[in-house]
Amino acid sequence: MITAGAAERGVKDSLRVEAGVRRTVLPNGLTVLSEHMPWVRSVALGTWIKSASINEPPEKMGVSHLLEHAVFKATPTRSAKDIALSLEVLGGSLDAYTSREHTSYQARVLDEHAAQAADVLADVVFRPLLREADVAVERKVVLEEISMVEDTPDDQVFELHNSQLWGSHPYGYSILGTRETVSGLTSRDLRELHDGMYHSGQVVVAAAGNIEHEALLDVLDRSGWLEVRASGGAPYQPPAPGPAPVAYTHHERRDQAQTHVVLGNATVPHRDPRRYAIALVSVLLGGGMSSRLFQRVREELGLAYSIQTFQSFHLDTGTQGVYVASAPETATDAVQAINEELARVAADGIPEEEIEMGRSQLKGQITLSMESVGSRMYRAAMGELFGEPIQTLDEVLALVDGIDASTVRRVCGEFFAPGIQTVVSLGPKPLRF
Repeated sequence: MITAGAAERGVKDSLRVEAGVRRTVLPNGLTVLSEHMPWVRSVALGTWIKSASINEPPEKMGVSHLLEHAVFKATPTRSAKDIALSLEVLGGSLDAYTSREHTSYQARVLDEHAAQAADVLADVVFRPLLREADVAVERKVVLEEISMVEDTPDDQVFELHNSQLWGSHPYGYSILGTRETVSGLTSRDLRELHDGMYHSGQVVVAAAGNIEHEALLDVLDRSGWLEVRASGGAPYQPPAPGPAPVAYTHHERRDQAQTHVVLGNATVPHRDPRRYAIALVSVLLGGGMSSRLFQRVREELGLAYSIQTFQSFHLDTGTQGVYVASAPETATDAVQAINEELARVAADGIPEEEIEMGRSQLKGQITLSMESVGSRMYRAAMGELFGEPIQTLDEVLALVDGIDASTVRRVCGEFFAPGIQTVVSLGPKPLRF
């Protein structure tokens, strides 16, 4: 039942329930999702803007991320310090991030402070001043952030690999932007992006914790979310990326003691059910101390301290890969050992008893992640953003249980063979092939 305050604003009782998540589309087009968790004493509340780095023109690379920074500088009623203090003094937190496909602003507070969190988020997201002086300060902060990545080789090598993998496609853009593009961004650029994309039709709100859906709608109503304008544009949607190149590229850094290497390629979009099998293979290859690559490359051969696999899934594609850091003299041996393991799984698949261990590990990770209000909030938002049904924990675990040896063999052959990987190294000297 909708509360009186929200009803006066014209909110319809158009709720849909999936996996314990309730959903309402407000009259201004704002989509609100929530999951009630009465056994906790906190609330995670977040908003997602359907605009980020893949929607940027190359000359404005990094504008979404700079805007994400700049909104925290000032609003008509709060200074930057006021914003920082607003939830911290309550023991809560306020944070934001920019990804490839959306920009998010999130708060975590005690349940009794949900109204304050909603008010601060609305103020920051929809009413930033974006003054040129403030943008100039944050521009310098972002340039320092770019410098920090450049000084951190295990971060920089991923940026280089991403650029090599996707080329000129926006998936290959740096979310932070480049020194050149960020230096050229002005308050006008940020205002144009904000005016065009930060409207209710492009916004998803999700919450999880000790707050009921009707109470959340009332909190949003009282803090002005129903007044968010409904007009604006839609982001530029780039075409799906083409085939990823199979190549090796070295970037010389003589000041480093290690060579950092990423091997990886394109996989499947978020909506593709094979992503569970890909995640399982990734876990077995490099998801922990018991994984094949950790045991072979580190424990048996002593060729690396750090080795791990990774995967991510987007609207149009996905990626998987391996990261390793090794001394320049042993980096080639480390990569050869990785390729031997990749060749083995690509040719033979993975035995059923090992797959069962992977299922158990993956299910444990998923189950443990769902213990937090932040993860529950994120699940609701991602279902909406990717246009997928929101699944219960049991439904997700059943999908993991359904991963069989034949599916694993197919994804191993299609995505993990060493001969189809894009390889990038960063260090004093190139690998020897």
